[in-house]
Amino acid sequence: MKGRLAAGLQRVGRVLTLGVRSLHKRLLLGLAIGWIVVIAAILLSTWDSGQRLIREVSDEHLEYEARIIAEMIEREILLRFDSLDRLASQLPATGSASATLLRTALRHNDALLALFDGLVVVGRDGRVLADWPRVAGRQGLDVSDKGYFAFQRQVGGPYVSEPFFGRASRVPLLMLSVPLTGPDGAFEGLVGGVVNIRQGSFFEKLRRIRIGDQGFAALTTASGKILVHPDLRWILEDAPPAEQNPWLDLALAGWQGNAVGPLADGQMALQAYRQVWPANWVVSVMVPREQAFAPLEWFVRHMWLVGTVTVVVMLALLWWLLRLALWPLTRLERQIHAVGQGLRERVELRTGATELNQVMETFNRVVEKQRLTEGELLDRQAFLDAVLASSPVCMFIYDLEGQLRYINPAMTQLTGYDLKAYRQRSFGAHVHASDRQDVRDHWQDTLTTGRDFQRQYRYLTARGETIWVEAHASLVRLTDGRPLGFVGTMKDITHTREVEALQRWEAEHDPLTGLLNRRGFERRMEEALADWVKSGKPSALVFFDLDRFKPINDEGGHALGDDMLQRVAQAAAARVRKSDNLARYGGDEFALLMPGCDREQAMTTAEALRKAVEAVSVEHQGKAYRVTLSLGVTSFRPGDQDIDTLMQRADQASYRAKAAGRNRVTAD
Repeated sequence: MKGRLAAGLQRVGRVLTLGVRSLHKRLLLGLAIGWIVVIAAILLSTWDSGQRLIREVSDEHLEYEARIIAEMIEREILLRFDSLDRLASQLPATGSASATLLRTALRHNDALLALFDGLVVVGRDGRVLADWPRVAGRQGLDVSDKGYFAFQRQVGGPYVSEPFFGRASRVPLLMLSVPLTGPDGAFEGLVGGVVNIRQGSFFEKLRRIRIGDQGFAALTTASGKILVHPDLRWILEDAPPAEQNPWLDLALAGWQGNAVGPLADGQMALQAYRQVWPANWVVSVMVPREQAFAPLEWFVRHMWLVGTVTVVVMLALLWWLLRLALWPLTRLERQIHAVGQGLRERVELRTGATELNQVMETFNRVVEKQRLTEGELLDRQAFLDAVLASSPVCMFIYDLEGQLRYINPAMTQLTGYDLKAYRQRSFGAHVHASDRQDVRDHWQDTLTTGRDFQRQYRYLTARGETIWVEAHASLVRLTDGRPLGFVGTMKDITHTREVEALQRWEAEHDPLTGLLNRRGFERRMEEALADWVKSGKPSALVFFDLDRFKPINDEGGHALGDDMLQRVAQAAAARVRKSDNLARYGGDEFALLMPGCDREQAMTTAEALRKAVEAVSVEHQGKAYRVTLSLGVTSFRPGDQDIDTLMQRADQASYRAKAAGRNRVTAD
């Protein structure tokens, strides 16, 4: 385990050093990475703090712009309402004045055309009484269905209408209006100032506002109609939905503030919203995010260039300095290599570097101690090889990685494979296929945990034989507790396994017929009943004994009776499946367990048994003896919990067959 961990750490180290082996180059690479990390950290910090600073400054600027624009529009609106109030006070009563008189009054106030694109007077019935300048078709026009007329008649007061298309002028308009009242305060009509949305002077200033190259201001009614936009195609179009720009949707509901959201073309922009309460409008100021952050991006790009040049210059300088500083180390490496090649006895280095002198002295001491240790190890190795070679026990040695390092002659003699043959095949290649996975799993557990390995399994020798072996391997540790490897033994237990197998077979089989005995049959009955209870797998049971078997024993002796029993067993065994369990239950009683069969299938098999045994005969002193079968059939039923109940049902069915005249099949 520790060996694999060390190997993994070495691979990580090679990745981090990009496969560079030279210390000089590694130091240079480390310094280069350090410089790059520092510069990258500075640039990232600059980018992050710059973004926050630009966002704060931009938000303040946009909020200021939006507030100034909103206040300007509010002043313009209030100025126009004051002008309309003064005009209303100068007009004659609409109920008695003629259209000419009203038009003359409007013409005398044509200075108001600097604020409006037209003036109109509407009577109490909703018809236009007079307008100035005159527009064909406007006088007499019924505007009682317009929202601004309904507001003045029902509420009264300064009012800015929703955008609409003039029925006489055919252009998009706004109406700023104030009510006209009589001496008693009754509603007499209204006076209004018409504003041309596309060509009027009222919105011209807003359309010219630009913030940088791409920033702009827009004006939207609270109902979502766009009044001012640098792209004239958006005039009187619906504002983008909440899904596209939720901040604009909030502003239309009365919110004002700063946000970041998408424009109509999808690009992100810094946004500021302010309300124009007298007109129920929303001022929005937009600056694309790309424009706002362009100076910061330019600065960071140039910083990258400066950082790159700095790194290149510093690396060149460091490369030269490191080469000078590491030259004594290069000489030390060459002398150590020469010692390893046997070209010199020790390292001799003249340098003023204290650390290198200490390394030289330590290395020389280690080399001397290694020579002494190697001599001792060679003596011990020779002794150990002699002991292992003379041992009659098969022995093997694995390292911590699971590689086979040694086998003694006894193991080669047993298996027929030498060490080279073992190394050419994977672990477990010579293990019998039925045992291979189990052996591999337990061996892998031993390699992982250090627990002992002890298994019995079949082994394929080089001579083509299959033998049973018992293998035992244990982890060997050094005196300081460090693991060294695994040492194991293997012995041939084929004879022992064969004896055990024969004993197990004899314990569950009848020696006369070779069929299962009572003990073996009842064990299989227990297993079938467990399958039935657990998974509902059906099984059927046939119980039978021999009719007129006693005269054979009495007249011909037990030898003749045994011959008859063997022939009956052979005839019955030839009529059942390999998966069925046929047993001599005791004396002349037999039982048949049929897994996976129902009662009807068992009845068919029982009838075949009856016919087969009916044809069997033995002879004694010129006389032929025959027997028949009385068979009882039953099947597993819900509620069956023990085999005694099943055997009793089958035995009773067999008894009824015998009582009914023998030589027949009866089901319970």
